[in-house]
Amino acid sequence: MITCSAPGKVYLFGEHAVVYGESAICCAVELRTKVHVEKSDDIIIESTLGTTGIDHAIHPYVSYAIEKMQPLADIKGIRIVIESELPVGSGLGSSAAVTVATIKALDLLFECKLSLEDIAEMAHEVERMVQGNASPTDTYVSTMGGVVMIPQRKRLPLIECPIVIGNTNRFSSTKELVGNVAKLRNEFPDIIEPILSDIGQMSLLAEELVHEKDYGTIGRLMNVNQGLLDAIGVGSAELSDLVYAARNNGAISSKITGAGGGGCMIALAEDDTASSIAKAIEDAGGEAIITRNTKEGVRLETLNGQ
Repeated sequence: MITCSAPGKVYLFGEHAVVYGESAICCAVELRTKVHVEKSDDIIIESTLGTTGIDHAIHPYVSYAIEKMQPLADIKGIRIVIESELPVGSGLGSSAAVTVATIKALDLLFECKLSLEDIAEMAHEVERMVQGNASPTDTYVSTMGGVVMIPQRKRLPLIECPIVIGNTNRFSSTKELVGNVAKLRNEFPDIIEPILSDIGQMSLLAEELVHEKDYGTIGRLMNVNQGLLDAIGVGSAELSDLVYAARNNGAISSKITGAGGGGCMIALAEDDTASSIAKAIEDAGGEAIITRNTKEGVRLETLNGQ
C-alpha cells in the first residue's frame, strides 16, 4: 500500500477574480488529505461518503482521477481509501487535495514518473471536468505547497503568523457560486468587471508586502477584499458573523476563503491572539482551527506500510 497526502489551501486574495485571469495569492496550510492506494481485484473507493466503485456522483474527483490515469497505467483494479482533515465544500481546497494526492499515489504505485507540474495540470483537468470553469489555483498550490501567486506561479515567502480558520459547517457548491458570479458579470459587466479587477490588483500590491512581512497592511487589504466579495454576492450571514467576531477579538484581518456562500473564513493572527480569536469564532457559532502556512505540497507518507 502507498499513502500520499496533499495540503488544503486558503486564499489571502483573489478568489473568484482568478477565474477571469486576475491574480490571486494562495497559501497551503497544515491540514491534509491522505489517500491510501493498493492494487485490488476491483475498483473500490472508500471514504466517509461511503464505499463505491467508479462513481461520479459520490466520489467524482477520485473517479475522474482514476480515469485520467488509466491511459498511463494499467489500472484493472485498485482500492483507494481517503482520510481527510479538510471538510468538504468548505473553501479549503478539499477537492484539489484529494485529487492531487490520488494522482500522486497512483503515479507512484504504477511508476508513471509524473512531474509535479504534470500532477498539477492533470488535477486541474479533473476539477474542470467536475466543476466546469475551475481555477488552477487550488490544484497547483496543493501540489507545490508554500505561498503562490497565480496565474504567474510565482513563489512567495511563507506567511509566518498563525492562521485561524472559522468553518460555518454550511456546505457550499463551488460550481454554483462560480456560475452565479458569471451570471452577475454578464448582466452588469461595467460594474462587476472592475470589482474583479480590483481584487486582482490587491494581489499584485500585496506581493511586495508578503516579502516585507507587513501583515498589518496585508490585513487591511484583505478586509477590503472581503467587502468586494460581499459585493459580488458570495457572502453569507454565517460567514459575516465569524468574520466580525474575529476582527472584534484581535484579528489582523478576516475574510472569506474560497467560493463563499458558506464554508470557511480565515483570520490572520498574532501568536498571542490566535486562541482568543478561535474562541470568538466558536462563540459566534463556527468551528475554529488554528493552523499555519506550510512549504510542503503533495508528498509520499508511507510506502508498503513503511
